[in-house]
Amino acid sequence: MLIAPSILAADFANLQRDVAMLNRSQADWLHIDIMDGVFVPNLSFGLPVCAAIARHAQKPLDVHLMIVQPERYLAAFKEAGAAVLTVHVEACPHLHRTVQQIKDLGCRAGVALNPHTPVSALEDLLPDLDLVCLMSVNPGFGGQKFIAHTYEKLRKLRALAADQNPSLLIEIDGGVNQQNAPELARLGANVLVAGNFVFSATDPEATIAQLKTATASQFA
Repeated sequence: MLIAPSILAADFANLQRDVAMLNRSQADWLHIDIMDGVFVPNLSFGLPVCAAIARHAQKPLDVHLMIVQPERYLAAFKEAGAAVLTVHVEACPHLHRTVQQIKDLGCRAGVALNPHTPVSALEDLLPDLDLVCLMSVNPGFGGQKFIAHTYEKLRKLRALAADQNPSLLIEIDGGVNQQNAPELARLGANVLVAGNFVFSATDPEATIAQLKTATASQFA
């Protein structure tokens, strides 16, 4: 299981400190949510902050583009340090072309699905993807409650991937905690994004370690 703490929940006034903490921790990736206030009803940060994080991060940057026309910014986010670039199916009218652009840049190509979007929307593209991100909350804000229907979507996606792309990474983003993590692992998730659960903890490093432990038995 890969754990990808979401920088959206970090202390923006102390980003270098929080990135240093993640470097020390058992986190595998740093998840960076880019929001434009159009595709989602919130603004987060953009290229300069992403590049600043990359200068201090010792782990891959998992960049989640919650923006319209993401194809315009793929090369810039690669230059800013992205190792994984995830776009939304709902924002990409020419999704196959966008995925190929990401691959041509040398990044892992991910596609995110909003809670209302069925996994069947990716059936024809699944062999070309490195990662699918299932949004388990409505995108735009941290601290939301996990949507239980995500379990069924995850089950369906893992079954679909078993035939078309067995090595597909399935990422769960939103409301992840120590209680639901074991079940998500059992159903086939292999990347967990955790924001408030990590950064609001008294000991974030220990919390990340607990997430690792909570899911480890599913991979024994």
